[in-house]
Amino acid sequence: MVISRKQESPKCDIFINEVKLKQTEKFKYLGTIISNDGKTNREISAKTAQAKINFQKMKTVLTNKHISIETRKRALQCYIEPVLMSGCEAWTISKQI
Repeated sequence: MVISRKQESPKCDIFINEVKLKQTEKFKYLGTIISNDGKTNREISAKTAQAKINFQKMKTVLTNKHISIETRKRALQCYIEPVLMSGCEAWTISKQI
């Protein structure tokens, strides 16, 4: 992958043992999506989707009025928030996001 601010990424030919490596636009490394434009839109969208899925799995607990609001908030902070916020220190935030 070549990371560039240009609209079209420069082509790069890398060979290992006479085998040309494929150039890609994005890949997942240690659970983080890295893209060739250096933006984090895809990463933030993926984390948001994962958090929504986890919320749906716990919806019966998180929306149960018989459980105190404090307990529901703690469950949200323990099970949903870490999924959403993991890796957020490296995100580049823009007005659009």
